[in-house]
Amino acid sequence: MLTTLKDVLADARANHYAVPAFDCVEDVMVRAILETAEAKRSPVVMMCLEPDLQGNGWAYIPGLIKAVADFHKVPVVIHLDHADSLELIARAVDCGTFTSVMIDRSSLSFEENVRLTKAAAEMAHPRGISVEGELGHVGGLDLEATGLRESVLTEPGEVARFVEQSGVDALAVSIGTSHGVYQSLPNLNIGRLKELNAASSVPLVLHGGSGTPDDQIRNAVRHGICKLNIYADCRIAMGRGLKQAAGSQRRQDPLPQEIFGPMKEAVAAVVAEKIDLLGSANRA
Repeated sequence: MLTTLKDVLADARANHYAVPAFDCVEDVMVRAILETAEAKRSPVVMMCLEPDLQGNGWAYIPGLIKAVADFHKVPVVIHLDHADSLELIARAVDCGTFTSVMIDRSSLSFEENVRLTKAAAEMAHPRGISVEGELGHVGGLDLEATGLRESVLTEPGEVARFVEQSGVDALAVSIGTSHGVYQSLPNLNIGRLKELNAASSVPLVLHGGSGTPDDQIRNAVRHGICKLNIYADCRIAMGRGLKQAAGSQRRQDPLPQEIFGPMKEAVAAVVAEKIDLLGSANRA
């Protein structure tokens, strides 16, 4: 069933667990994620990235998720991830499928970040759409693995002011994770997270969840993280499933299930692991 980010994260914060959020494309990922969340009775955030929405993607991907969400009894959020312009926010709001959006202008000055995030909230909130912002900056590799940006830790003294002035429903913070595949393992700053959680009136989000050691993720959830973004781990799983499918073909005209089945199973295994890790099983 469709719901908003604000609603699912309110329960997560009250009951000290985190909701898994998966960037997804195509039916294989959508089906694997939703069916696993249903089996585990976990709320789930289905996220879309702008590069995957280009062309007809704006209709295909969020449209597919919306079409099947109500066949599931678990709460499903359709979320635009990492929008970097108000034009993208406006398009997501107007297309009628998203129940949540993220505006990420964390690389700009505090004042400009507030201004743009507030403008996004003013567009989204009248339509019942939740808004996530980011304070501090989670760096790492871009999707094409061609650019590397440094992370900047979130300052606790800025949190309350940012939340109040921007009107966000959730706040992504930087405590030591990065996007993409880690070249060396992170060491999350849990002391900083405790300060951020104490200062924030809204639930906190952690980006760059793929590859972060499980014990550090559990500790982050214990101290205030209510949503964990995951993408690279699912892409790695899909690649592993694709290799398995390619190596097992015995016929010239393989059945679709023989091609897509191993990919779906590999993604589903990652989703189930993340749900158990975050404590979101049986929370729906």
